[in-house]
Amino acid sequence: MAKHVIALVIALLLNASANLMITFGMHAINVELAGAGLLSQGPMGALKLVLRHWVLLLGLGCFAANVVFYAFALQKLQISVAYPIMVTVGFAIIAVVAGWRLGESLSMIQWVGVGAILLGVTLVASDAGRQMGDGNAAPEAGKEAPG
Repeated sequence: MAKHVIALVIALLLNASANLMITFGMHAINVELAGAGLLSQGPMGALKLVLRHWVLLLGLGCFAANVVFYAFALQKLQISVAYPIMVTVGFAIIAVVAGWRLGESLSMIQWVGVGAILLGVTLVASDAGRQMGDGNAAPEAGKEAPG
């Protein structure tokens, strides 16, 4: 089970990194285009533009790697626990890095909301960990879930 939790942590870090890298790459593309649309030079022009921005490509690669690690994590972890952890912790990481590197900011009320979400996910995850320790893990293939 520990390796599946580690895979989930790697997946959420890859997911957050992918979102940030794609944002950084698109910011660079917007600067290069000077206000023109991504498809202003046609589909081939857009493809050439994307291929010149390694950060954007690395972000897409991080998304692909995220899927592999997340799928592995879901072999043993309940999706009702794994998904909220991945999305919420990823959101918190993105909010902090976006503020630091992109100048984005959240209001105090929004930060309170982020904290409340993190608290809620912590409660869900801790209770699920207790349940899974009691043998209430996801049903095996071919067996019905308890009803």
